[in-house]
Amino acid sequence: MSEEVQEEQTTQDQQESQDSDTDVQSESADTQNSAETQDESAAEAEQPAEPTVESLSQKIADLEKERDEYKDKWMRSVADFQNLRKRAAQEKQDAFDYGNASLLKDLLDSLDNFDRTVEAAANATDAKTIADGVTMINKSLVSMLENKYNLVAYGAEGDAFDPDIHEAIGKTDEDVAEPVLKAVYLKGYKLKDRVIRHAKVMVAMPKDN
Repeated sequence: MSEEVQEEQTTQDQQESQDSDTDVQSESADTQNSAETQDESAAEAEQPAEPTVESLSQKIADLEKERDEYKDKWMRSVADFQNLRKRAAQEKQDAFDYGNASLLKDLLDSLDNFDRTVEAAANATDAKTIADGVTMINKSLVSMLENKYNLVAYGAEGDAFDPDIHEAIGKTDEDVAEPVLKAVYLKGYKLKDRVIRHAKVMVAMPKDN
């Protein structure tokens, strides 16, 4: 083969090699551009759509509605609480003002009987009749207070002295083994198990040996 033919063949091979490299670079660039395009498309797809004026307005309207509903519930709760507090205060005041109404109503019968006894005493000639009437009223009153209101009288001569329920207003030395009531000046009263008035008594104390 002649030198000219060899040179021409070499030149042709070099040209084909350059063309091949150019094609490879072009394909690589195209692949890179395609990947970048896909990444951009994916990024755009992941980004949320910008809210519109209409959507923002609707959201604001929904929030305002929700706010108004909560405000209405809160105001109703406050009003209910205030009404409850006023009602409780009124009931407490009524209990204070009229708590004794039942007792007073039950005492009216005894008051009526006392009025009749006083009227009868004005023209009575027999003291025993008046005394019997007063005794009857006393028994009726005591029975009502004991049975209906659990009011119990206590304190009688000879009872053992108890400083928790008796108030000693005097004492004497006596031939007794332990302190006892020598005299009762004022009866004591218990409401159920609670002392509401201590009995005022004279106490007989054991003599010192």
